[in-house]
Amino acid sequence: MNYFNDLSWSNGIKDVIDIAVVSYIIYKMILLVRGTRAVQLLKGILVLVATWALSTWLNLGTLKWLMNQMFTFGVVSVLIIFQPELRRALEQLGRGKLFGRSTGLERDQINERISEIIKAVNFMAKRNIGALIVFERESGLNEYIESGIGMESRISSELIVNIFTPNTPLHDGAVIVRGNQIMAAACYLPLSENPFISKELGTRHRAAIGVSEVCDAVSIVVSEETGQVSLCLNGMIVRDIKEESLISKLFEELMPTSAQAEKAKTSFWRRKGDKHNG
Repeated sequence: MNYFNDLSWSNGIKDVIDIAVVSYIIYKMILLVRGTRAVQLLKGILVLVATWALSTWLNLGTLKWLMNQMFTFGVVSVLIIFQPELRRALEQLGRGKLFGRSTGLERDQINERISEIIKAVNFMAKRNIGALIVFERESGLNEYIESGIGMESRISSELIVNIFTPNTPLHDGAVIVRGNQIMAAACYLPLSENPFISKELGTRHRAAIGVSEVCDAVSIVVSEETGQVSLCLNGMIVRDIKEESLISKLFEELMPTSAQAEKAKTSFWRRKGDKHNG
């Protein structure tokens, strides 16, 4: 009560400003890690904190000692684990983007994005031009983006075709799409080690499956040998997917609306029945 009795207008305004600034910084930090794998790491840290609190409350000596040992090196561990996110925050701060306004894609922008992608895929499929296009969703792909050549370009079918045209500097590797931009080209992706994948599938298809195994990205592959278009999601592949099905699936995955989308996803893979071995 003494605090409120001694509170003056000037101190009250300063406290309000102080709380507002800290709240805004926390909010922007949450936006910064949202959509990256750091979210899952934060959940793991919260589980450890809850375990420590439970061990303290129940006076579980051994578990409490173990948690204390883990927290002793916790600060260093957090700096190592969140190194990519911290570097990203500092880079954005230096560019003046940390406190910039971030907006999601509008429906017409998503329509335009998918339209340009489909146009490029159809062009390359008819001419047997190999291609690998990866769409970032909730899980961040920064580490793979940094392995390629940064672009941050607006999506256009002409640009995508030029990137994957054989014997050009950027044709080998993956294009990663974030929002309405091509973030990078010639990116290296993890190869799937699933032994049940058809031997007919080459490195490009294994990379498309591999990245979908480690995160929630959606990948489109155009075969250089056959011109067939394949779609990869959740470690599964649908080979020789038709244009209508591809458009429908891209809309479903890139613009989810309700629980019906999840139901449609399950039925889609069941209907195709082509899990790795096509």
